[in-house]
Amino acid sequence: MFAINFHLQKPAHSKGEIIAHLLRACFCNFLLLGVVFFFASEITAQKRYSKSYPASKNVNVKLINRTGSITIEGWNKEEVKILADMETPSTNIQPQNQSGTIIINVVKDNQGRNDVGYVNFLIKVPYSSSINIETMIGNLTVSNVGGVLVRAHISSEGEITLTNIGAANVSAENVIGDIFFDGEIAANGIYRFSSTRGNINVRIPTDASFNLVATAPSSRNISVGKFPNMNLNFSDLRRVYGKVGDGSASITITNQRGSISLFGR
Repeated sequence: MFAINFHLQKPAHSKGEIIAHLLRACFCNFLLLGVVFFFASEITAQKRYSKSYPASKNVNVKLINRTGSITIEGWNKEEVKILADMETPSTNIQPQNQSGTIIINVVKDNQGRNDVGYVNFLIKVPYSSSINIETMIGNLTVSNVGGVLVRAHISSEGEITLTNIGAANVSAENVIGDIFFDGEIAANGIYRFSSTRGNINVRIPTDASFNLVATAPSSRNISVGKFPNMNLNFSDLRRVYGKVGDGSASITITNQRGSISLFGR
């Protein structure tokens, strides 16, 4: 006769432990689904606007935004393409094409509303376009544009970056934030840069001719680099003024609390 002994092993976990583990797993999955639905709702809540206009090479583009970034890029097409990402889906954008000028006025299109939120623009324009853009809060960027005018104005806070600019009339102004300009200096051109608190950096050709007035009353931090045929006067570094070359163009830079730097290239 053979004796067979069975040794039964005790379960590793009790029934109560298994139930507790399952409950914890269900709770974690519930939290994960909640996070996924939250971000999905955030993404779907946003809205994208897209519209294109046929345009002449020297079209004018005027954009007034409330809050949000604006990026303008020149391209080799006789077309203006407008892309806008809106934080609030109900935000209105109604561009108007008026005799060669494309006007986008987010403030006017949403007058009386406080729920507009951020609107971020990317606009492609012909190289020879003239640009006039402004916002209250947000960064402004313009590149590869050489029309008559480039104006970028921020009434509160944001950075302004202007690169490869060939316009003869340039104006960049903000309250808080850096300003950077890299472009040509046209004969008899007018260039104005102004900030209250931020750094202003201007990079121009070393053979440029201009009349300079740079003022930094609080910071006294003005650097003019090395330009040939300089005839500049320094007034305790609060103000630098004078002529470079024949002085045909005018460059005016004002910065209340930040630095001013002029670079040659």
